[in-house]
Order: sequence, then C-alpha cells, then structure tokens
Amino acid sequence: MKLEGKKVIVTGASRGLGRALSEVLAERGAEVVMVARRAGPLEDAAAPLSARGLRVHTLAADVGARDAGARIAGAAHAMAGVIDVVIHNASTLGPTPLAALADTRDEDLEAAFAVNVLGPFRLTRALVGGMVQRGSGVIVHISSDAAIDAYPTWGAYGASKAALDHLSRTWAEELRDTGVRVVSVDPGDMDTEMHAAALPDADRATLAKPADVAEAIARILEGDAPSGSRVRVRS
Repeated sequence: MKLEGKKVIVTGASRGLGRALSEVLAERGAEVVMVARRAGPLEDAAAPLSARGLRVHTLAADVGARDAGARIAGAAHAMAGVIDVVIHNASTLGPTPLAALADTRDEDLEAAFAVNVLGPFRLTRALVGGMVQRGSGVIVHISSDAAIDAYPTWGAYGASKAALDHLSRTWAEELRDTGVRVVSVDPGDMDTEMHAAALPDADRATLAKPADVAEAIARILEGDAPSGSRVRVRS
C-alpha cells in the first residue's frame, strides 16, 4: 500500500506511539485523523505537524464510550473523507501500580476491555462495511507481548490484548477475499509514559523509541504482511 493520499485514523494519538505514528504517516503523504480522549494534549500534538504543512485533523473522543465507534467514524469521514486505514492504538493499563487479579476491581477489568477491545471492535464495525464495498482497506490492531505471555499484575491488560488479537484474527477470517487486510502488530517495549507508569524502574536506554517503532509500522503498512498475521516489530 502506498500511503500517499490515504486517509488514516490513529487512536491514542496525543502521545507515545500514536503521536509518532501520526507524524510518520503524515510525512509519507497520508491525511491523518488524530483521535484521543483529551482535547488539550491532542491539539498540542497536532499543532507542530500542522505548522509543517502536514495534513492532520484532531478529534477528541473516548474510544471506550459505547457510542464512540459510530461517532468517530462519522466525524473522521466529515474531516478527511473515505477512511482507508484505521490503527487501533489507544489502550489503557488501568490503575497503577498494577494489581494482581485477586485485587483487581470489576470496574478496572471492565474499563480495560472497554478501551482495548470494545473500542476497536465498534470502530471497525462502523468502518468495515464501506471498506468491503470498495474492496480495500487496512485495519491494524496494536497488541502487546502481554497478549502472549502471562505477567503477574498485568492480568487485565494482558487478557484484553489477548482478546484483541483473537478479534483481529476473526475479522481477518470473516473478511477473507474482500480486499480488506487485518493485521495485529506487537510494538515491543517502548519508552512511553504508559511503560513508565507500569515499570517505573525500567532502564529507558533499553526501550525502543516510539518514532522508530512508528517507522517500522509504516513499513508494515507499505508491505505485504498477510491478513490475519501478527507482526512483531523489529525497529
């Protein structure tokens, strides 16, 4: 896929990987709708890109809200036109320090699934019909190694990312031969606020930079990773 001229939604775009992805994709000629929960940080992230003449829009929305999928899809279409790519990057760890499952509150597990699973499901559902009609489109789910490996205190996040991976594979099977590609991407450990909140004592020098990971994901989009695949980034 050539990214030049493509219309892309990136969720969780106000910081970390989502912010880096928005910049990298816009630099490659895509028109990016940047979505995040808080308007202020989102505008701060977008302003330097707009100042450089890159085509970005901002949309403040909580992907975990029940009506967010249809609302984001409609607003993004009004801003940028027909959406070619959606990158489900927004996610939540839940309260930190992270808690063991026995100490995890119902509402914290529900919140993790609302943002990390239901949000991507609803937004994809709102977009996928048009993609199928056009015979093209790419859906990217940002996963985690916690979806594969069980880590103490990471239960809510890991379970939600495992569910997201399975959702990604199921979408791929159901969309086989439609021209719509669905890929799950594990970005690895990155130097982000989320990682610092979960593991404050981690050596930042050992962590990948979001900008490098974003470049790798752009190459995945431009490449031929098969639908249904789970790609581990090597930035």
